[in-house]
Amino acid sequence: QVQLVESGGGLVQPGGSLRLSCAASGFTFGGYVVGWFRQAPGKEREGVVCIRMGGRVTYYTDAVKDRFTMSRDNAKNTVALQMDGLKPEDTAVYYCARGRGPYCGSSGSVADYTYWGQGTQVTVSS
Repeated sequence: QVQLVESGGGLVQPGGSLRLSCAASGFTFGGYVVGWFRQAPGKEREGVVCIRMGGRVTYYTDAVKDRFTMSRDNAKNTVALQMDGLKPEDTAVYYCARGRGPYCGSSGSVADYTYWGQGTQVTVSS
């Protein structure tokens, strides 16, 4: 069955860095986009960034464009999210998700993704 397992979350001070990883299994990895989403307490889940098989990324929020970098390793069936310059407002549970096909949606809607990981907590605080 399809599985997505995130890792790498934790507590970091403002300005610090974290690297999240997502290991995928149970499907043909190269045939689907993978996205990162986040959900802060009391807020809706929001799209962060999506990556296609060839590495092209689509950012869903301008708030992270200059600080977060998404990558994928098709040989290892993994994606990563390098987060630099972290801010308290980045605090959230971060989820990776598999898209419906090979293209990233333009809006970052949760409806464009069919399988989700369990999430990993990222807390940015001094």
